Amino acid sequence: MTPTLELRGRRILLGVTGSIAAYKACEIARLFVKAGAEVRVVLSPSAERFVSALTFEALTRQPVLTVQSESWSTELNHIDLAKWAEVYLLAPATANTLNKLAKGIADTLPLQTALAYAGPLVVAPAANTQMLANHYTEGSIKMLRVNDITVVDPAKKLLACGDEGSGALAEPLEIFYQTARELLREPFWEDRKVVVTGGGTREAIDSVRYLSNRSSGKTANALATALWLRGADPCLVTTASVEGLPEQVYTIEVESAREMAEYTADCIRVAKKGKMTSPSMNRNEPISLVKKTPYLFMAAAVSDYAPRYPQEGKLKKADLGEHWSLELVRTPDILASLDKSGIVTVAFKAETDPETGPDNARRALEEKGVDAVCYNLVGPDKAFGTEENELLFITSEEEVRLELAPKERLAFALLDEAKKLDDDA
Repeated sequence: MTPTLELRGRRILLGVTGSIAAYKACEIARLFVKAGAEVRVVLSPSAERFVSALTFEALTRQPVLTVQSESWSTELNHIDLAKWAEVYLLAPATANTLNKLAKGIADTLPLQTALAYAGPLVVAPAANTQMLANHYTEGSIKMLRVNDITVVDPAKKLLACGDEGSGALAEPLEIFYQTARELLREPFWEDRKVVVTGGGTREAIDSVRYLSNRSSGKTANALATALWLRGADPCLVTTASVEGLPEQVYTIEVESAREMAEYTADCIRVAKKGKMTSPSMNRNEPISLVKKTPYLFMAAAVSDYAPRYPQEGKLKKADLGEHWSLELVRTPDILASLDKSGIVTVAFKAETDPETGPDNARRALEEKGVDAVCYNLVGPDKAFGTEENELLFITSEEEVRLELAPKERLAFALLDEAKKLDDDA
């Protein structure tokens, strides 16, 4: 999966140290370049044994900082690059690098750059399991976290050395997301509890058949991703695949409308308990803790009806005959049943008739008791299952058209409008 984030003009510095996983740094650089970011690379001498500077120059179209290329007559040096970068990512970061970084030792170019850098720093460890489990390394990683350095946890798998365990470099997409979060987080959304529902519910007919709809869950996934990148604490309740989401997005997979109603209500109760946060990052000011209003984005396409008598096992067509009639009953109206007090609620309304659809969406504001409705026109090649969408964001005071865009980018535009619904925005 290639994300469609908009990072045009953002400045990422990538430091690569001497791990066999150095080749994966090429994919990380490619992801940022594809997102429109400017990427500069600094290599340690050990890293050059695995991947050449020429490879990164071809990927980034920028000169690479190495011991041989460092120049004090140009900006290709560790001081100027440290001033240039908006975020500095060390990936892969060896155990040696982690331990030195925690102690302020700077005997390689990536470490010298880190010592000269004053912005957000992200490190993605990659090392033998026992090297990472060594108490010195564990202590260094704890020290880095204490100093507000983001550590992207390594993966557990078969390592290049033949050992199996934690130590493999995290997936490039996950490293991309955690680094992008440092660029995209916003104070409004930071640490705010948000519940998102997505996908089309499935109502069992028997053990192998169900009633459902064409919703892919992509809009909800994009929303959950955008919220997490903005710094929020989203909980995604969905029937759809969650592959490709940031690993730290908390997900609950459900099937039926009844399950979705129960889990969504539980998530809202947790969200309302909230998290106390300080609105000021100035450590010299008195800490004034506030409770941020949680949000609910009801993007799921909930089935309106379900079979009255779902069957165990598989119904045989030989027993059913030429005609088969299903008795259906209404499913719970999730939005109507939820306690929406103390939470900002955004509903989604999919319609197939462009003439009556907007009016139906406007009526849902009062009928469902929500703060906003996102109207989208569905039909052949529209919305369901596609990579792009457009929305009409409707509130009691205004209507804003969110133009056709990839769903990930559309999610950010939607969040910008949703911010206006909170009195504290």
